[in-house]
Amino acid sequence: MRPKPAKHIPPTRNGVGPSRVGLPGGHWDTVLDFLVQRFPAQPRAIWQARMEQGLVLDDQGVPVGPTQPYQGHTRIFYYRDCEVETPIPFEATVLYRDDHLLVVDKPHFLPVTPSGQYLQETVLVRLKRALGLDDIAPIHRIDRDTAGLVMFSLQPRSRDAYHALFRTRQVEKTYEAVAPWCADLALPLIRQSRITEGTHFLQQCEAPGEPNTTTHVALLHRMGPLALYQLRPVTGHQHQLRIHMAALGIPIVGDGIYPVLTPQGATVTDPPLQLLARAIRFTDPLTGQVQELRSQRTLALAATASMHVGQAADAADQGHSAQ
Repeated sequence: MRPKPAKHIPPTRNGVGPSRVGLPGGHWDTVLDFLVQRFPAQPRAIWQARMEQGLVLDDQGVPVGPTQPYQGHTRIFYYRDCEVETPIPFEATVLYRDDHLLVVDKPHFLPVTPSGQYLQETVLVRLKRALGLDDIAPIHRIDRDTAGLVMFSLQPRSRDAYHALFRTRQVEKTYEAVAPWCADLALPLIRQSRITEGTHFLQQCEAPGEPNTTTHVALLHRMGPLALYQLRPVTGHQHQLRIHMAALGIPIVGDGIYPVLTPQGATVTDPPLQLLARAIRFTDPLTGQVQELRSQRTLALAATASMHVGQAADAADQGHSAQ
């Protein structure tokens, strides 16, 4: 009995790895017919063009043409692109790199990984292109609107050791957020709640039941009607910090999702979401050394408030000197 040929994974192209889709048992005439039904948002002409350009491949890396007969219980790979992708004029900064780990300081508005209308304009694809390393993968993610630290794995063989740090909650994560000042809110506090899917696919919401999220909230300093808060999430649920702050009655400034979803087509850019992944601390599973990294970025409203405080102090000093 002949051994089955080894499955082939196509290489990265222009910083973008291929997407994979399994072909189930079925009665489509061609692979093209299946793809059009499987992905109804993509017109047939788009899939046909990809095939004609050699951007749809089988397990052995052989291009799949528009007339290729359908064969179930196999898989194919395809490269996607965005016809119109708006350039994002902000760059992530590399803060740390060794043989296994890379940590970047991400700006607001730049997605971590490709999704929807973002492909080339993402941290992951930019890193792959700049460093020439196809095996980079994020160990965790932060929202596109959030700035700050993101960890990437450089070696598949050691990747799970770093993923395990997050699975077992061995990474101390510290965020900063600018939100309204509330005199009636006793701080510090611990917010625990159950977060589930909301009525809109973009939103999550708190619901009755066993808590599945925990956030420590503390006040760093007041800035007039606003304040700078320190947030330390114990869990890592999507939008957790944004949901908890909104539920406390102090939604993060610049949040276009909580508590009110910005209408489709409108964007919140000034100020951007005032949420910063400030610091991460963990014991490296390979070396045993404690790693502690801090973002070099500053939230816009926190920087403005600090500047005004400094100017007021200077003015007071000058007035005192003149007396």
